[in-house]
Amino acid sequence: HTVFCQCVCVCVFHCSDIVGDPVVQSHRQGVVPIALTRPWWSLHRGGGGGGLGTVAGPGVGAWPWGGRIPSSTLHRDRRWGWGSWGGGPSRGAPRLSELRPWLSGGVAWAAGGGGSTGGGGGAEKGGRVRCSRRIWVLLGSLVLVFLTSLFFSVSLRGGVSFNYLEPPGWEESRRVKLVPNYVGAHRLSPPDTPLQKTCACPRCVGDPGVSDWFDENYDPDISPVWTRDNIQLPSDVYYWWVMLQPQFKPHSIQQVLLRLFQVIPGRSPYGSWDPGRCLRCAVVGNSGNLRGAGYGATIDGHNYIMRINLAPTVGYEEDAGSHTTHHFMYPESAKNLAANVSFVLVPFKTLDLVWITSALSTGQIRFTYAPVKQFLRVDKDKVQIFNPAFFKYIHDHWTQHHGRYPSTGMLVLFFALHVCDEVNVFGFGADSRGNWHHYWEQNRYSGEFRKTGVHDADYEAQIIQRLAKAGKITVFPGK
Repeated sequence: HTVFCQCVCVCVFHCSDIVGDPVVQSHRQGVVPIALTRPWWSLHRGGGGGGLGTVAGPGVGAWPWGGRIPSSTLHRDRRWGWGSWGGGPSRGAPRLSELRPWLSGGVAWAAGGGGSTGGGGGAEKGGRVRCSRRIWVLLGSLVLVFLTSLFFSVSLRGGVSFNYLEPPGWEESRRVKLVPNYVGAHRLSPPDTPLQKTCACPRCVGDPGVSDWFDENYDPDISPVWTRDNIQLPSDVYYWWVMLQPQFKPHSIQQVLLRLFQVIPGRSPYGSWDPGRCLRCAVVGNSGNLRGAGYGATIDGHNYIMRINLAPTVGYEEDAGSHTTHHFMYPESAKNLAANVSFVLVPFKTLDLVWITSALSTGQIRFTYAPVKQFLRVDKDKVQIFNPAFFKYIHDHWTQHHGRYPSTGMLVLFFALHVCDEVNVFGFGADSRGNWHHYWEQNRYSGEFRKTGVHDADYEAQIIQRLAKAGKITVFPGK
């Protein structure tokens, strides 16, 4: 609308400046203008005091205030049909009979040395200003554009509704959070209808809209398992990972993995989200608060039971359960497993990948920074490798660089949050007396975990509490 008003002003200016110019009017009266109240040329030329000039003569190519008009200016004025400045009309001058009245007002005229006002001799009374037919066509077009834009503006503000126009704020009402590999959750739903569940459990990890904090940090596109499909690590992930234990010389990562994937399947066994499924997982830590808690039967009732490092079950079945489906270990804590248990290696260096290949085949590696098992008796088809990119994702998004890197317990917890529908947590944190120790120990080194400086146990405890408050996990506190 502002542009429209500016265009109208330009047209009025040109009408008054060209057609209403005293020089053009002089062609009709046979006189040359001498004085005009604030003539437009006084803005560009410095002579003449208060806008007065001297007559140079009626010849073509002369300025009204004296001197000759430059040939370039004269050629421009004739080309645009604005007439000549001298005594007679040029070939390009507009025929004034075609002009229309636009404005009215008094104009002072002087002829020769007199000072008489134009009251006759062809002068129009009232000084009526006229515009050409082209100006009227232009003004009419601008008015039409203005009315059209005004009509659409009113309609977009709700005055007139169209079925194909979205109301304001539709981006917010249609925004949907993504969940891992579940296409059904990506469908648009009205804001007033309940969100579609991603599983058949009472509370599902993948349900969006429950916690903004969780949805902002949760990335469903990062696989927790290192496979043939994601064998290539991003450069930032690779350099961060190899610097976890920089004293070990890195090997060629792709060559090591290609040899490893000739021994193990190298694929992820976890499928997409199923709205009719309820996959319940128990993440069992090694805290001393398990002792005497009596969670054994509850733990064994889950579909997946994930344990960490040594985690013995024999003799602790009543409190820690007896079943295991996934056991997470690094080389220095590895042990033999039953045939139905998945061995999940948490690698901290490329030497760990060389070791697992050797332990499942030739047995060449016996020592890293500590003695390791020469041969490992596990089901090769169930061996999985923890993805370093997933490792760094937890460090960046969840523990947020507290500690040098997340603890193995946090790695296992978020592994479960990415493959399970329901996650229940056992054996995390200190016992009721504030001691940090393992359930199979007699309270040795009660503060060891918190004093290592590698992990920030207090911050990780806050993350667990926040996940529980968001309804993503259920924490069994123990004793």
